[in-house]
Amino acid sequence: MADKRERDTMRRRRRLFAAMAAVALALSLPQNADAQNYPNKPVRLILPFGAGGVADVTARLVTERLGEKLGQRFVIENMPSAGGINAARAVLSAPADGYTLALFSNGTAISVSLFKSLGFNPVTDFVPVSSMGYFDFIFVTQAGSSYPTLADFIKAAKEKPGKLNVGTINVGSTQNLSAQLFKSTAGVDVAIVPFRSSPDVLIALLRGDIQMAVENYTAVQSHVPDTAAIAVASSGTARTTFLPEVPTVKEAGGGDFEARSWNAIFAPKGTPPEAIKTLNVALREVLDMPDLKKRALDLGIEAKASSPEEILDRLKTDIEKWAAVIERAGIAKQ
Repeated sequence: MADKRERDTMRRRRRLFAAMAAVALALSLPQNADAQNYPNKPVRLILPFGAGGVADVTARLVTERLGEKLGQRFVIENMPSAGGINAARAVLSAPADGYTLALFSNGTAISVSLFKSLGFNPVTDFVPVSSMGYFDFIFVTQAGSSYPTLADFIKAAKEKPGKLNVGTINVGSTQNLSAQLFKSTAGVDVAIVPFRSSPDVLIALLRGDIQMAVENYTAVQSHVPDTAAIAVASSGTARTTFLPEVPTVKEAGGGDFEARSWNAIFAPKGTPPEAIKTLNVALREVLDMPDLKKRALDLGIEAKASSPEEILDRLKTDIEKWAAVIERAGIAKQ
């Protein structure tokens, strides 16, 4: 009798284990199917910037084509906040299924050292997908001033320490830190004056309140062609395609200088590798389209995809680079 009870108990246990296994398998199948058929519903890309800026324009340009390529709509959501904290939290609070993505930039790398507590780690809490675009900053002086070249500006700055002003947008921005880096590599003593917006910087330049500005191409392009301002240098390692006659800061005598910004797509950690691969392959094809490249170039952006590893390395390198600039400049953590 006891043997029969034991056999019945064992049969019940086997049936229970089989039922549990079947439930687990059933629960896993939709997720696997979703990952393999990704995307099968709209995808959100959350930006830590407002509408109309370089990052927003780049994202809308790229995701429009990405949606056409993958057959699903990509929805841009703007969540501007200091350090990109609100956007990052929104992405991390969503399921890691590939349907909520984050836009990272050089500003993300800067924020790691600029803020006492970000509340997220861009390296460990997210996984990379691909870069979307790269862009340089332009060093600009007023037309008719005593500084028609960057070499002239550097010479005057060394002759008159502390007397020349360089304007940028707010403290801690890539433009502002690029100016700080320029001070160090060029060995000049200049005052770096922060303004609330790009138009404020350019007004100050044209009024003569500052002698040079560091800005992105989209902010200065309407002033440079009409000779109100002169582009004296670009911030990358090579001359820009849209201003090929303008030397780099390094070429112009600014020392071992390089400051290039970028935009990229990242996803929350745990996103299925199949979704990452699908996005990366599609981005490579989209960002290689000649008409998209031209439209981006008109905005001063080099449309360019990368492997996940490449953009992650860039993020890590820039975190270290700008941390050193922030410390050397004595910028207080926010």
